[in-house]
Amino acid sequence: MEISPLGTATRSAAAATPPSSRSGVISSDFEVFLKMLTAQMTNQDPLNPIESADYAVQLATFSQVEQQVLTNDLLTGLMSQMNLSGMAQMAGWVGQEARAPIPAGYDGAPITISPNPAAIADEVALVVTDEAGEVVQEIDLPVSAEPYVWTGLDDGGAPLPEGLYRFEVVSSAEGEELLRETAELYQRVTEVLSIGDEIVLQFAGGQQIPASLISALRQPPAA
Repeated sequence: MEISPLGTATRSAAAATPPSSRSGVISSDFEVFLKMLTAQMTNQDPLNPIESADYAVQLATFSQVEQQVLTNDLLTGLMSQMNLSGMAQMAGWVGQEARAPIPAGYDGAPITISPNPAAIADEVALVVTDEAGEVVQEIDLPVSAEPYVWTGLDDGGAPLPEGLYRFEVVSSAEGEELLRETAELYQRVTEVLSIGDEIVLQFAGGQQIPASLISALRQPPAA
């Protein structure tokens, strides 16, 4: 009786096992491996014995799989610790105002928009949409990166309803649209979250965005 090499089966079992239980599985698999190896040696054909090099390959393959699984578990633990460390460092951002390309929660207070129009544009417009995706206002802006304060008043001077609004800066040249992108604006950070491998900030309006997209941070204006 000849038993086939164990490397492929062992590798497949390790890949399909959750990290939390791999240490116990490795120990169990190693005992099974030794039993199978013993059976392989006991039942080999005396006239055609298995080469010692084949045994060495099987042992080396199992050892490599074991070491790789343990290394992966170690890296997973280190990444988790790094995320917690990064989240702790950003805890000081809570209560601050961060600038990012996000919608803004309008509660009656003016919102400062930071446009970044295309350099070759000759016209720039700020397009404001509500939570339903309806365009509620279009405002002509200077061809400049200077901040613009949106007051929340419609074209007739009446205040718009409170809620979440999206701001897009549209750059055009000679009547042709060149660029349309979500405007950056400041919103107050209320929470720092660890989601998967990323640190995510949550804002007062409920919006969430990866911390890597934050371009500026400031103290809230005095009341």
